[in-house]
Amino acid sequence: MAKESRVTKSLLNARMNLICYFVSLIAAFFTRKILLDYLGTEFIGFTGTLGSLLGFLNLAELGVGVAIGYVLYKPIFDDNKIKIEEIISVFGYLYRIIGFFILGSGVILSCFLPLIFQNAEISLYIVYLGFYSYLFASLFGYFFNYRMSLLSADQRNYIVTGCFQLTNTTKVVVQMVLAYYTKNYCLFLLIELFTGVLNSAILNHIINQTYPWLESNIQQGKHLFKKYPEIGKYIKQLFVHKIAGFVQFQTLPLFIYSFVSLPMVAIYTNYTLVTQRVQSLMSGVLDSTGAAVGNLISEGNRTKIFEVYRELFAIRAFVSGILACCVYHLISPFIILWLGEEYLLSKIVVILVSVQMYLFLLRGTTDQFLFGYGLFYDVWAPITESVLFMLLAAIFGASYGLPGVLVGPLGANLIIVYGWKPFFLFKKGFKRSVSNFYYLVLSHLLPTLLAYYFAVKVSNAMMSVIAIQFGWFNWVLTSVLFTISIAIFLYLFAYPISKGLRIATNRFLQKRIR
Repeated sequence: MAKESRVTKSLLNARMNLICYFVSLIAAFFTRKILLDYLGTEFIGFTGTLGSLLGFLNLAELGVGVAIGYVLYKPIFDDNKIKIEEIISVFGYLYRIIGFFILGSGVILSCFLPLIFQNAEISLYIVYLGFYSYLFASLFGYFFNYRMSLLSADQRNYIVTGCFQLTNTTKVVVQMVLAYYTKNYCLFLLIELFTGVLNSAILNHIINQTYPWLESNIQQGKHLFKKYPEIGKYIKQLFVHKIAGFVQFQTLPLFIYSFVSLPMVAIYTNYTLVTQRVQSLMSGVLDSTGAAVGNLISEGNRTKIFEVYRELFAIRAFVSGILACCVYHLISPFIILWLGEEYLLSKIVVILVSVQMYLFLLRGTTDQFLFGYGLFYDVWAPITESVLFMLLAAIFGASYGLPGVLVGPLGANLIIVYGWKPFFLFKKGFKRSVSNFYYLVLSHLLPTLLAYYFAVKVSNAMMSVIAIQFGWFNWVLTSVLFTISIAIFLYLFAYPISKGLRIATNRFLQKRIR
């Protein structure tokens, strides 16, 4: 029964992730054009920069939620309600401290807002209203929503996902309508604050209904923290490891604002909105194998472990190659149809965005096995990655603008994520030479480049025969033909040299026959 329950919850999580993905995709792309047209690139760039500033403050949280979720797995499995309440109390205590720290830091940071936005054509009143609306909306998670970690650890994350998706979709639709009819910045920002309140109220009601026995005591959490020393250990390690991801995703808009302009933040965000949606779709499907990887490693069969790694890597490389090539080939025509030619970025930027997305997607398998082996004590690696990112972004950004800024995350990824991390995993985990990893990369990268070349030729030839020029219909048809073409060519070119792809194919065919 327990296994059936876990399977049922996993399917619910996957189903909710996919539903929410497509709902948010439609809402985001449909409303983006309205917001840009009626509120302007200056204001949208301003809200994006605000998000980055508050993301910097939220650095204080990194690692706490993940550590608590990890510690909750065992008592949830044992149905130890007393221990669950104690851990949630500790979580509430830690989040209360973080919340006050973020509030204090936010007040101090607000003193420098006139300097940060001195070149922005937005009044200080709007700057401060926006900053504190976003700040207080985020603080609800620390003071009132900390219990939702139990839902995630109990494989009920579909509830959290559904709740946030419902309120956030409603939020962007309301903001779009208000932008269209009023063009009022204040109403747009106040909706952000109201959404934070609404999310908190709905989540706490759901938690009370799902776990009526749950009673957390934040004051007790201070004393119970000493009872669970492993929480502090995991927090310290995971905190450092989260820094690299934070630096790349939260400070990149700040570098673009500093070395280019505020409107360029909004224009660049149009492209990352596409790539992040693609990444979310793939993550929602493939990242679900994390728990299975942990169970596999616990068996200790090194041959089988590496075989599964090779299979998962091949699947991820195959999908990543298709998606990255599709983004590079199709994103510029999409931007023209969606927003207009004035929002296009240069070809070199599109290349850098596509390569960065490919590297982000492909690293997932290595990350899962590193976590499964418990190999996250190399705390120097994320620090080095962050320093490399900032140095490269600053040096090249000052000389080459936006393309130079994007060299930062790309260079840091290649050196740490594709240099050190595989070496660490293969040496400490697999006990094999890291040359195996680079063979896997090249055996999938080269077929991907070759498949792209032939897919472009074939899809262009087919479109020239069809000769349809009807805007969106033409783009959709081109997308379908190109995606099918590159999937076929990539499979044909990679299959002979990728043992992992052959294993995955055989496994799929065996299940279909059964």
